[in-house]
Amino acid sequence: MKKAEYFSKDFEWDELRVVVENDPSLSYHLVPFEPSLSVAEEEEAESQPWNDFHHRHASGKFFKERRYLLQEFPELVGCEENSKVLEVGCGNGSTVLPILRGNEKVTVYACDCSTEALERVKETIYASNIVSIEHRFHTFCCDFSTSGFPSWLACNPCQANFEQTSDGRGKNKSYRTDSISLKESRCCIGGVDFVTLIFTLSALSLQRMPKSIKECFSVMKPGGLLLFRDYGLYDMSMLRFEMDKKVGFREYMWSDGTHSYFFSLGTVRDLFLGAGFIELELEYCCVKSVNRRNGKSMRMVWVHGKFQKPI
Repeated sequence: MKKAEYFSKDFEWDELRVVVENDPSLSYHLVPFEPSLSVAEEEEAESQPWNDFHHRHASGKFFKERRYLLQEFPELVGCEENSKVLEVGCGNGSTVLPILRGNEKVTVYACDCSTEALERVKETIYASNIVSIEHRFHTFCCDFSTSGFPSWLACNPCQANFEQTSDGRGKNKSYRTDSISLKESRCCIGGVDFVTLIFTLSALSLQRMPKSIKECFSVMKPGGLLLFRDYGLYDMSMLRFEMDKKVGFREYMWSDGTHSYFFSLGTVRDLFLGAGFIELELEYCCVKSVNRRNGKSMRMVWVHGKFQKPI
């Protein structure tokens, strides 16, 4: 398989910001906008569109395997044997697939709120002929923004144990997540070493993000990494939305009823640090592409981040 080329700095984000913020035709993107729906109403309104979305794209051609992922997050390759990865919002498997291909020592737990998506991801992974896949890949249906994660990922006693790893004098206590202790308790898998949030958080409203990130924090082992990539502020897809598609500040609705939020670095920083994480990396990825049909240049902006749960 050809190695993926990885670009992240084709242009400076601040240069794009100046252009956008001085263009009168784009001024409506800059105006604060209060969402019209409550959190409960949003939860009800957002659940079905994603099932419909994955049903329409059942062939999987809409999504491409994220082959750049292991270059962007090499920790997924160099981690210890038997490390556990929780992929949140797995879709059809475009993130799960390169992780399983690139590291035969990890186990991936993949969840999505869409049952259609889970059917597609299983078809994709099992058709890939990856070695020992039966023991390293597990799926479950879950909307982490509403119901939280199941207790078998990290039960309440284990979560409490995670929070008590410091004795208050700067020394770390040990916590039991080895195979013997799990066999004794049979309570859960003992938490995960990695959480991947790849183009998932933007599908939620900003109101629901703090709780959702705290859910991720709660099932991670101390020292675990959360790996983040999502739409950045002034990405070309944001600037294409008309005014009537705004449903919140920097939040828009696609024609199929799904949502997208576009992140600034400050918003991402506030969300993850507010949940208790330590910031390791946070930057804009700015990629320029040319449409082969019309020759137009397209500027894509994503946010890349790595956050750690304190040890």
